[in-house]
Amino acid sequence: MKLSTSERAVSLPLVLALTSISFFMVSLDALVVVTALPAIHRSVGGSIATLEWAVNAYALTFAAGIIPCAALGDRLGRRRVYVAGLSLFTVASALCAVAPNSGLLIAFRAAQGLGAAAVTPLALTIIAATFPPERRGTIVGIFGGIAGLAVAGGPLVGGVVVQGLDWHWIFWINVPIGVVAVAGSALFLPPGHGPATRLD
Repeated sequence: MKLSTSERAVSLPLVLALTSISFFMVSLDALVVVTALPAIHRSVGGSIATLEWAVNAYALTFAAGIIPCAALGDRLGRRRVYVAGLSLFTVASALCAVAPNSGLLIAFRAAQGLGAAAVTPLALTIIAATFPPERRGTIVGIFGGIAGLAVAGGPLVGGVVVQGLDWHWIFWINVPIGVVAVAGSALFLPPGHGPATRLD
């Protein structure tokens, strides 16, 4: 008889690895586009001022979506909403890579930001609910350090990818990582809900 994820023993290192990879990817994408803007401008057109919205659209939907996505995770299931957000982020990354003009690129970046808004709070919530209290501080510290590396490395990674490959690859690189992370998260992350409180 096959066991569900809730019935199987949860691998703590695997939970940390899956959530950390996803969190690093969505954090990196907040700034990876910055150094690629001139190359994107030459490819899809639009002014640099317009293309700056490729950064702003991600940041705005990310910031606005964190609280609603966390609330949805509590009510609909944290793993379910987390996987949905990661799937949206992965699909939007592919769409960003093939965007034919600046308007669609900005729209797809906004979708990426919404996916990231589901991943970020729920990754932390899943970790906090999975690890025992005596290990939680260390794990959350590692998780925060990963975010710091992603933010610091975003412009550098963007520049290296644009110089060595092409600006499209700052988005394409998310696709295989995202597919693996989605599959692994759906299979191995523990399910969970928040308290059954009324929607504020």
